[in-house]
Parts: sequence; C-alpha cells; structure tokens
Amino acid sequence: MLYDASRAGNAEAAWFERGWWSARGEVRSSPEGRGSTVFIDADGRRLVLRHYRRGGWIAHLSADRYLWQGAALTRSFVEWHLLYLMRRAGLPVPAPIAACYRRTGPCAYRAYLLTDQIPRARSLASRLTAGALPLTSWIALGRCLRRFHDDGVYHADLNAHNVLLDDAEQAWLVDFDRGRLRRPGLWCDHNLVRLRRSIEKLTGPLPADHFSEADWASMLNGYFAAAQPVSPVP
Repeated sequence: MLYDASRAGNAEAAWFERGWWSARGEVRSSPEGRGSTVFIDADGRRLVLRHYRRGGWIAHLSADRYLWQGAALTRSFVEWHLLYLMRRAGLPVPAPIAACYRRTGPCAYRAYLLTDQIPRARSLASRLTAGALPLTSWIALGRCLRRFHDDGVYHADLNAHNVLLDDAEQAWLVDFDRGRLRRPGLWCDHNLVRLRRSIEKLTGPLPADHFSEADWASMLNGYFAAAQPVSPVP
C-alpha cells in the first residue's frame, strides 16, 4: 500500500474494499459511475475508489489481473506517483489518497486507487449528452489540455468520459492509467484526435447542436492561444 500521510494518516487495507464502505453506509450512487468505480461519502469527504480492470479482447482472459513486474511498476503505484507530481505542478487532476496492489500468485496482481473526487463536476460526456456547451467552455478545455501537453503529460485514454467540467466551467482530467511523462511531440496531436473521435462517437446519434465544428474550433483556439514556455513536471 502507498498513501499520502497528509491526506490519509490512518490508511488501512479495508479502504480498497467496496464492501467495507458499503457496510458503513458510505457508498454513494452516481449516474456516471462505472462498474470499476465506487463513489464514497466519508467523514465529510467525497472519494473515488477505482478497481483497475482490463478492456478489449484481453479482458476475456483476465478481467482484472496484471502481470507482476515489481511493486514500483504496478498500475496503481505508477498512477499515484504521476497524480502526485501533477498536483505539485498545479495541474487540474484529483488528489491521490492511496494506492494498493494485491498479489494473486507469483506472476499476477490486482490494483486499486483511492482519490479525492473533483467537487461539483460532471464529465464532458454527460454534459454533451444533456445539451450544447457554451463556446467559453470549449476554450477553457483547450487551455487545460495545452497545460498538460506543454508539461509533457501523456494521457493514454483521453476521451469525453475522462474530461470533467466543474460548475465554474474549469476543465479537469481524470483516469491516468498508463499515463506517463513524455517530451512534447506528435503524440499531442494524436491525443486531440482521440478526444475528437470520442466526442463524435458520443454525439453522433444526438441533435447536431450538441457538438459542432464551431465548438471544436473554439477548443483549438483555446489550445493554441495557451501555448507558452513552461518547465515540465519534475
């Protein structure tokens, strides 16, 4: 187990078990929750517990077990450290609370991550499903993404579900599984293309005003206007 003593001085293994929180009546339902994610209200704090699960064809072989390569390379520890560095750099990401792995044999493990929940925020997917966003929100999103890219932060699964907008229209990024620090390059463009494909897939069946070329142009305007020389995440 790995944790931030300033945020979780009494961390224990039970924190990574949904049943433990449920028994205390602290699990909260959420329309945006996925099967691997648990939303928790505990002692005046809102937390998010994620059980790492595989996607794609390999999930048919193993839904939640990963190849053991040492504690430092577990999915949860790698993401915890990346979140910690990004928070120190002032990037809009959830604060990491604790990370855990559990060995399931000599060659495999399961992983869990506990973070703070971004207050009063909804995913871009949820917002677009409900209706069109103001152009200022798209500009804010572009500026946000440029900050991450200029700092060399690669998000491996940048999609409409992993972008949040709070009630002040500030953009946040979540779910940095397989994310890492890289020298800025062509991957930044590929990141944006991936996000656009996600948005188009989501809004394709919806009325045309939920997402338009003007929206994406506003996002790009914010993205390019925010370019500035910055130091990478340490």
